Amino acid sequence: MSILASIGGFGETLFSYLLPFIFVLGVVVFFHELGHFWVARRCGVKVDTFSIGFGPEIFGWNDRHRTRWKLSWIPLGGFVKFAGDENAASMPSREQLEAIPDSQRKGLFHFKPLWQRAAVVAAGPIANFILAIVIFAGIYTVVGQSVALPTVDGVRAGTAAADAGFEAGDYVLKIDGARIDTFEDMQRRVAASSGEPLTFVVRRDGGEVSLVATPRMEEITDRFGNVHKLPILGIESRGGEQGIKVVRSDPLTSIWLGAKETWFVVSSTMGYLGGIVSGTQDADQLGGPLRIAQVSGQVASFGFVALLNMTAMLSVSIGLLNLFPVPLLDGGHLLYYAVEAVRGRPLGEQAQEVGFRIGLALVMMLMVFATWNDLVHLQVFSFLSSLFS
Repeated sequence: MSILASIGGFGETLFSYLLPFIFVLGVVVFFHELGHFWVARRCGVKVDTFSIGFGPEIFGWNDRHRTRWKLSWIPLGGFVKFAGDENAASMPSREQLEAIPDSQRKGLFHFKPLWQRAAVVAAGPIANFILAIVIFAGIYTVVGQSVALPTVDGVRAGTAAADAGFEAGDYVLKIDGARIDTFEDMQRRVAASSGEPLTFVVRRDGGEVSLVATPRMEEITDRFGNVHKLPILGIESRGGEQGIKVVRSDPLTSIWLGAKETWFVVSSTMGYLGGIVSGTQDADQLGGPLRIAQVSGQVASFGFVALLNMTAMLSVSIGLLNLFPVPLLDGGHLLYYAVEAVRGRPLGEQAQEVGFRIGLALVMMLMVFATWNDLVHLQVFSFLSSLFS
């Protein structure tokens, strides 16, 4: 009976995560592929397939340009397949391409000028960044931002803030020379520090005081029981005398703020990856599809606006990931095109094939590692063990 109850509870949890996950990933993937598709059409490229998901088709239709739009069973990505492609990764068969008569080459992607091919490839990640900016801007315009002033209302004993000499009533003006306007600005600067020393300028008793604090890596458990390793300063704020207020911005200002937020996600992600390489960050925080599904379900419990915000952040991450110069990803294609621009001719078919195989191996290893982290993080092994204990 306990096993059945466990399975039932697990199934209910899985369902509550599944719908938000499909929504978030579906929106992000659709706009990524739409970027490729839209620019390809502008360049006169014939598109055979526009697919959301992989594997067998659930349903689909053909448009007037004979492009097959379809939804497939495995909701872990998508692709746009151009005429002349051997597969969904846009790897052409040279023998087949050379056999195509000149009269039939007009709409084929691989016979387009180099700049057009590069534009089509880059359009996917760019579409992800644009989507994020639009979502952030929409939230800032319609819903607004909750803003708390960077006022120190309390200092926890034994923390980095206490050791640095922070006092209740301090108002943070700058961190490492960067202006701080809100408590969230301060939190983000601390979170991005990777435990490195930070120089704070605070206003105290009408004057300015400089403090140096080194945030300490601590394990923080959120309301859903997830454990995160973060640099912690140890100060508390309730927004000072003015408290927390909601600020709505005009559309133009919101677009600028949305672009800044998008850049913040990019810089934070690159900082984290750099921290993994340097050893200051743990790679166990890398997550895959299961972690995205879990977080999607948890964020959805806060409401649709929170889910939209997560969609924007994931869109930035996927756009950035696809720009990495790894063969098989968009960035790998752009790397090949850069080499072609320098050499005046494409890399040989064998060299490209080797590159794609290496890229596939790297992507698969990353997916396996991220999925392993997900299984450990979600305590799936413990759950399976409990079924038979």
